[in-house]
Amino acid sequence: MHVNTALAQFSSGFLVAALVSYSLAVMAYAGDFAYGRGRATTPAASARLPELAAAGAPTGRGAAFGETDAAVAGDGRRPQRSALASPPPAKVGARVRAALTLTATGLAFHMAGVLTRGLAVHRLPWGDMYEYVTALTAVAVAFFLAVMIRYRAWGLGLFVTGAVVLAMGLAETVIYTPAGPLVPALQSYWLAIHVTAMTLATGVFFVAAVLGMVYLSAERHARRAAAGRAAASHPILRRLPGPAALDRLAYRTVMFGFPVWTFGIMAGAIWADQAWGRYWGWDPVETWAFITWVVYAAFLHARATAGWRGRRAAWIQLAGFGCLLFNVIGVQIVLTGLHSYAGLS
Repeated sequence: MHVNTALAQFSSGFLVAALVSYSLAVMAYAGDFAYGRGRATTPAASARLPELAAAGAPTGRGAAFGETDAAVAGDGRRPQRSALASPPPAKVGARVRAALTLTATGLAFHMAGVLTRGLAVHRLPWGDMYEYVTALTAVAVAFFLAVMIRYRAWGLGLFVTGAVVLAMGLAETVIYTPAGPLVPALQSYWLAIHVTAMTLATGVFFVAAVLGMVYLSAERHARRAAAGRAAASHPILRRLPGPAALDRLAYRTVMFGFPVWTFGIMAGAIWADQAWGRYWGWDPVETWAFITWVVYAAFLHARATAGWRGRRAAWIQLAGFGCLLFNVIGVQIVLTGLHSYAGLS
């Protein structure tokens, strides 16, 4: 199949432009952390910060998620009101507005890069590892931008956008693959079903993993503050949602992506039956996709039945994302199987 080299070059240019725009957005988010004004805290509230930190309650801009002192029960029970309630309108600083504009501009470039890559090769543009990473990071940015605007969680933009910059930087340097035709095994309409579902789910899990890591940092500081080993109001963490809100947002994000991942595995099994005459053959990619599913299912089950929240749940969620990363990258490099389509030499 003929590859349109001009469109392929346009795709590379758009993706580099997206990377530059995201990098500038990270600088703007960081500038807001460094120079933006934090939320004012009354003397009475300041006196109670260690107590609230011990309970996981917000100690600063966590109130932007609608958390109140009564929203977090010290005995681990469910909050009586949602920790993700929509906040009242608030004035947004110039740096945040610039960061949001740069993020949205980067997403436009990003989507244009993915689209022109597909037009250049006359197929869906997720047929190798490079295309897969560029597509899933576009999903991650689009999903998180909607979440950030919905909940006004401006402080989280630094961490998610920064992780996207890192992933795209690796994609453009280490795993870049020139535009080319699909291997014969992927030339099926199931590519549009199975791989699209896995791409969407991976992008959502990417956001959940970043939220989980931010939660662990916030929760650790809250415990240290409660024990008197750290200042109750950290200059960075006080601009983030509280630990309880981060925990709930990560949980809801996984809840969104898990059914999509489940559907992707089921669609892959049907495709495998058509291509290889069996639904499941314990190929390395199949095996690690199932392991990833089991770990995320354990995360959701632990929260729904055992009431696991906080650190234990966060570590299970991050273990699931570690399995996913190994499936996407490690299996392609270390192991060989029927799914070795990464395009890496």
